[in-house]
Amino acid sequence: MAKRVGVVLSGCGVFDGSEIHEAVSILIALDRRGATIRCMAPSGMQSEVTNHLSKSAGGPTRNILEESARIARGKITDIAKVQAEDLDALMFPGGFGAAKNLCTFAKDGPNCTVNPDLERLLLAMHRAGKPIGLACIAPVIAAKVFGKNGIPAVLTIGTDKGTAQAIEAMGAKHKDTGPTDICTDEKNRLVTTPCYMNDVGPWTVYQGAEKMVDEVLRLAGR
Repeated sequence: MAKRVGVVLSGCGVFDGSEIHEAVSILIALDRRGATIRCMAPSGMQSEVTNHLSKSAGGPTRNILEESARIARGKITDIAKVQAEDLDALMFPGGFGAAKNLCTFAKDGPNCTVNPDLERLLLAMHRAGKPIGLACIAPVIAAKVFGKNGIPAVLTIGTDKGTAQAIEAMGAKHKDTGPTDICTDEKNRLVTTPCYMNDVGPWTVYQGAEKMVDEVLRLAGR
């Protein structure tokens, strides 16, 4: 039976939304393995909009759900309507949207807050023993949600010392990994991989994303 996997998006574009290469890598790897994919995002306004050509902030604010629909080809659900029982696993690409729109880590660091609908879903998935995969900067979301609830998660964002220290300040344990490696927290059923936390190309990103997908689906089958 096909595994039902939620993919949480945070907009469209690395500087103010989901990192598109990471999102597409995860979607392709899931589709290749026959998973039933359900894309989702919060229906709120982005914290900011970035011109991806000039890399300057500014312009009319955009709705996270509407922007995420660009990646999902229009087939997307408001995360507020998603329950843990609807899914067998949950996955996150990175991009600054994960740290700006899903939580406030980009601005507040370890003192960040997480979107309440997302926090609810993460805790419900954890209680149900369903696996969660997070790429690039997205592991900071798990560090915050699980750390504040006394769940010591083991995560990776690669080898960036500043982000690793912030993750540990939120109550998680960071494990250094190589660009295409994954970190598996068997106890908490979390799988993380660095992707574009390193200065790498799309093929390296895909390899890490694919390994993460394989591991999440392995855990979902147990």
